[in-house]
Amino acid sequence: MEHLEGRQSVLAALAARQRRFQVILVRHDLHRARVQDVLDLAARCQVPVRFVARAELDGLAHGGTHGGVLALCGPKPRLTIEALAEQLDRRRAPPLLLLLEGVDDARNLGFTLRTADALGVDAVLIKKHVWDFDPVEVARPASGAYERLPLVQLEDAGSLRPLQRHGVRLIGCLAGVRRTIHAVDLTGPVLLAVGGERRGLSGALRANCDTFATIPTRDGAPSLSLSHAAAILLAEAARQRSAASCRPGEEP
Repeated sequence: MEHLEGRQSVLAALAARQRRFQVILVRHDLHRARVQDVLDLAARCQVPVRFVARAELDGLAHGGTHGGVLALCGPKPRLTIEALAEQLDRRRAPPLLLLLEGVDDARNLGFTLRTADALGVDAVLIKKHVWDFDPVEVARPASGAYERLPLVQLEDAGSLRPLQRHGVRLIGCLAGVRRTIHAVDLTGPVLLAVGGERRGLSGALRANCDTFATIPTRDGAPSLSLSHAAAILLAEAARQRSAASCRPGEEP
C-alpha cells in the first residue's frame, strides 16, 4: 500500500478513480468545512473515512504538511505506450505529450507534473528508473497533477515508435541547436522531450527525434533545470495552440 498526504492529493486521487482506496484518515479536530469536499467524494466512491488523532497522522506522514488528511491506497496504475496510442486514436484535438529524461529529484518531478497539468499536457512519459521515487515526495509538490495526468513508463527510446506511427512528432529540447522553440510548429501532435541539466537527452533518444529546438537564453547563462525548461517549452506550446485555435480577426 501507498499513502497520499494532503487534501489536494487525496481529492485528486478520488476524482481520478484510478487507485484502490483502503481508508482515508482525517484529523478528528479538523474543521469539517475544510475537508467537506473530500468527505462527500469519499462517500460517493464508497471509500471509508476514519477520524484519528494528530499523532497517528504524524506517525504515518513524511512531515507535518499533511494538513490533517491522509489516505492509504494502492499504487497509481502505469499506462503502456500501446494503451496511450489507443487513447490518441480516440482524440479529436492533436495531443500534447511530454517526455522527461534525467530527473534527479522527486520534488522537481512533482513541480514539472504540476506545470504539465496546468498547460494542457495529455500524458507524461517517464524513464523506468524514475519510478523508484517515493510517490509521496512526487505527489505533494504536484498538487493533484500526479493523480490527474496519465503517466507512461518508458522502457527505452525504441518503444516510442508506436506513437510516431500515429503521427506524433518527437521534438527534443537541446542547447546549441539553431532553431528556437518559437520557430518550431508545436500545434500538431507532438511529444516534447526534455532532459536533465546534468546530461541532457541521451544519444538513444536523440536518434529517435524528428527535430530539435532550443530555448533562447543570453550568452553565458547557466543551463536551466528540467522543471524550468519544461515550463518554458510547454508555455510556448500552449501559446501556439491558443493562437491557432482563434478565428480570423480575433486576438489570441
